[in-house]
Amino acid sequence: MKKTFYTTAAIIALGAGMAQAQLVIEPGSDDRINWASLEEFKAAHPDLEGQSFNILGPWLGGDQELFQSVIAYFNEATGAQANYSGSNSFEQQIVIDSEAGSPPDVAVLPQPGLAADLAAKGFLKPLGQETSDWLVENYAAGADWAALGTYAGPDGAEALYAFPYKADVKSLVWYVPENFEDAGYEIPETYEDLKALTEQIAADGETPWCIGLVSGGATGWPATDWVEDLMLRTATPEDYDAWTTNEIPFNDPKVVAAIDEFGWFAKNPDFVAGGVGSVSATDFRESPAGLFASPPACYLHRQASFITTFFPEGTVVGEDADFFYMPAPASGELGQPILGGGTLFSVLTDNPAAMAFVEFLKTPLAHEIWMSQQGFVTPHKGVNPEAYSDPTVRRMGEILTDATVFRFDGSDLMPGAVGAGAFWTGMIDFVGGASAQDVADRIQATWDSLN
Repeated sequence: MKKTFYTTAAIIALGAGMAQAQLVIEPGSDDRINWASLEEFKAAHPDLEGQSFNILGPWLGGDQELFQSVIAYFNEATGAQANYSGSNSFEQQIVIDSEAGSPPDVAVLPQPGLAADLAAKGFLKPLGQETSDWLVENYAAGADWAALGTYAGPDGAEALYAFPYKADVKSLVWYVPENFEDAGYEIPETYEDLKALTEQIAADGETPWCIGLVSGGATGWPATDWVEDLMLRTATPEDYDAWTTNEIPFNDPKVVAAIDEFGWFAKNPDFVAGGVGSVSATDFRESPAGLFASPPACYLHRQASFITTFFPEGTVVGEDADFFYMPAPASGELGQPILGGGTLFSVLTDNPAAMAFVEFLKTPLAHEIWMSQQGFVTPHKGVNPEAYSDPTVRRMGEILTDATVFRFDGSDLMPGAVGAGAFWTGMIDFVGGASAQDVADRIQATWDSLN
């Protein structure tokens, strides 16, 4: 589940009747953009003139306009017409349209689970081993991104069915630089340093963390992000994968240990603003407020990049507030893991222009055009980081390209009754006093009931 928030300005004009976006940057006019990659793509696809295809996805408003600004370069280069439509009921619509035999040519899928279901039913077209190999070679932690889009087809054979494009970074810790400077605190380089900093802040008579788990009907989800990040810092990536598929049970000692590790932070009254009771009583949107209090009510807040939407009005990220990567253990055995999300592109018809669009998404330009605006980070190692218009987003992109391990949000990979049900409520029970073992046992019982 995890909500993503972006604020964008209208930055494109729409052509009459065709909803064709104009080019936001004149080709060749901006040295940050890899124009040669567009020319190479154009030369490799000379036979698309006059063809058209439809793309359906969940992006509306500003994100829709931004994506259409990228599509415009594909249309300009090929003479084809890619038409994007956004839907606020995308997850339902794509299933209905596919089962009715009238799918879009391309779908923008926000969840790997949905893509896997469509692939198993035979609705998606394999993207080929060459594209899978391309992801391994060209994306940071590329094997992980390739695995994210690889599913069993209707015959049970696994193949790449979804191309990852546009990522989200969740493994971030937020702080106020002025508060750190006044107190003499330094950015932790390792996970052990992060825990030591937590203890140091408490020993100084201050409160290290602000944590809030309330989110209406989704109350508890911020704690699942914590546990997922901690699984990647206390267990192997393979253990993480087995956990999200229940190949190892939810009450396995490794999972229980990760839940207890969250408790080290969240269940110590000296470590959380307002005491332990406030953790399950504070709205996640209000939880960062303590960073900005005077004197500070807390010094640290773990949350994904969208949380800046809920910072005080006028906050300048990079000055008034900043972030650092939630660091990995000092041993290096677990690499540099990133917890995140992303969108996936799948082809549902035999339209050759639709398959060519996936090739277009491999070009650095297809990433850099969106990077040069806002709300976009990519694991593509071949892009020019100077293309990021926002230095804050650029740093998030660098965290992503420095990663050696990438894993998608674990609760989103689990069955809804678990990842968006028992896991959420279990974490509230845990903070409320239940043991990690009891909570994990109950969550596993829910999973067992589905089998």
